[in-house]
Amino acid sequence: MSTQLTVLALLTGLVTGGLFRFLNIPIPAPPELPGLMGIVGIYLGYRVVEHFGVGVDLLETLGL
Repeated sequence: MSTQLTVLALLTGLVTGGLFRFLNIPIPAPPELPGLMGIVGIYLGYRVVEHFGVGVDLLETLGL
């Protein structure tokens, strides 16, 4: 199932990106490699912290 979701996500992104370009609308993502690497870094950082099981529930800490 994970592979299917990944392929569907990629296809959805390709169609959406093509539509944005066709309609000449700027994409809501960084159009340069450093920006893309920043997004990858955010994802990897999230997964690393999740792997080690550390974190703070910010809403609980704030009493919300």
